Amino acid sequence: MATKVFMEALSPTMEEGRLVKWNKPEGAAVKSGDVLAEVETDKAVMELVARGDGVLRKQMIAEGVTAPVGSVVGVIAGADEDISALLSAAPAAPAAAAAPVAAPAASPAAPAAPAGPIASSAAPAASGPVRSSPLARRLAKESGVNLAAVAGSGPGGRVIKRDVEAAAAGGASAISRPLSAISGADFTDEPLTQIRKTIAKRLAESIGPIPTFYLTAEFDMTRAVEMRAQAAALGDDFKVSVNDIVLKAVATALAAHPEVNAHWLGDKIRYFNRVHLGMAVATNDGLIVPVIFDADRKGLRDISMESRDLAKKARERKLTPDQYTGSTFSVSNLGMMQIDQFTAIINPPECGILAIGALEDTPVVVDGAIAVRKRMRVTMSCDHRVIDGAVGARFLQTLRRMLENPLMLVF
Repeated sequence: MATKVFMEALSPTMEEGRLVKWNKPEGAAVKSGDVLAEVETDKAVMELVARGDGVLRKQMIAEGVTAPVGSVVGVIAGADEDISALLSAAPAAPAAAAAPVAAPAASPAAPAAPAGPIASSAAPAASGPVRSSPLARRLAKESGVNLAAVAGSGPGGRVIKRDVEAAAAGGASAISRPLSAISGADFTDEPLTQIRKTIAKRLAESIGPIPTFYLTAEFDMTRAVEMRAQAAALGDDFKVSVNDIVLKAVATALAAHPEVNAHWLGDKIRYFNRVHLGMAVATNDGLIVPVIFDADRKGLRDISMESRDLAKKARERKLTPDQYTGSTFSVSNLGMMQIDQFTAIINPPECGILAIGALEDTPVVVDGAIAVRKRMRVTMSCDHRVIDGAVGARFLQTLRRMLENPLMLVF
């Protein structure tokens, strides 16, 4: 009996998926559980598996095409089975993603296009980062292929796995990038990736509807920095980052303030007895927030190792859904990029997020004398429907006490 291959919801928030690559050609024998295709979701590149035995008789959509969850993308059936009824009943396949649309450079007889936030400069687009899938980047690194010399055949000219494989086989130096990328065009339009679509949707759900207020404080991190240096002197097994110390302190403070460790659910507020800390990670495709579960119960070394592993997987688009869902509160740190202070947008249904700025040597008065101390600004974004000003302030007071007396975090 014929089996329809559906675009499955491969992540809890997935509404559509982009079929990156068919792993089985039409006519190939398949068994239930075989990997049929690679699908780009709103968070990662996942595997679409067969749900029946037989032959992949029809690929309903081409590589690079985006289809909504629940749509039919293929048909598995017996080699001689009549599938004409299935094919005729299936809706028309989505159109293939368009390549980047590049505007021609202005000629001497025509006025130049106006500059603005949407149009880019006339510098060749090839001078910027090469759009590529995480798998393609990994393969290129392993095979020594220069991505800048590879023509992308994926959505929007994106370099995907097969492009790198072809370059490795034939020599990437003989492959040029698309004309639109080197023509000196005034701008290039590129289709949104699935993760960028999700970011846009989530931000629209947050910054408008949520009544947000902000609390900013400056902490003395001198002792935390000293403790980190002393721990590192004991050996590699004891090395932690300032960010690791911040994550541990935030998790411990949340355990002491469950009124902040909460979700707004419309008709009720859910207060959590466990701390699942989201840590914002910037990737080439956008922001993703993997989760350190039960972070308050883990030691500094455990948090350090786990945070590094999650960040690596996030950048390689290898996170599984259970690794980026379920956070109760989030932290975003731009201090390592020398950002002094910023405000982060709440990730609903969470009710707060902490934005961490850079460590700075700052002259302050200590015991009546001027001294240079390591200072760090933090800004807490609060959903006023759940967190009142005094509640948020008490949480920051606890956090200050822990970060300024970091030995509290190891006992």
